[in-house]
Amino acid sequence: MTPHFLRLTWSILPRPASFRLFTTSAALSKTILPPRPKHPPEHEIEEAFVKGSGPGGQKILKHIPTGIVVKSQATRSRSENRKIARNILAGRLDELYNGSESRAAVIADVKQRKRASAAKKSRRKDWAKTWKRKGEWKEEKKNKAKDKDKGKGKGKRQ
Repeated sequence: MTPHFLRLTWSILPRPASFRLFTTSAALSKTILPPRPKHPPEHEIEEAFVKGSGPGGQKILKHIPTGIVVKSQATRSRSENRKIARNILAGRLDELYNGSESRAAVIADVKQRKRASAAKKSRRKDWAKTWKRKGEWKEEKKNKAKDKDKGKGKGKRQ
């Protein structure tokens, strides 16, 4: 597989049909996300299982060096709750250590930019509709004025 920038430089040169690329601007502007956070080592985690009647309520994780506590009661399965709690803990540690470079922060930034772009597009559409309506209104007003002028001149010859 060739690096992305090489494909762009090749686009100037003639090439066989088998090498043609179909791309869109959205594909070229994709944000590369940081890797998923890795789970902390076993010796840094303190686990507690809570026995309860009913669904969930079995998993509590504590990261000893930072003191972050994670509770998971998402499913009835203890092993599933354990996996979920470890993923949540890994994400929180990633946010703590990496800040704005963490995976969650990058995803939130991408979502915020998409929302802002959609809002801007909506504003542009509304603006275009408004001015189109105003343009139609002005044309209609001009046509009425022309019709009135034509009506006044009929039948009067001097």
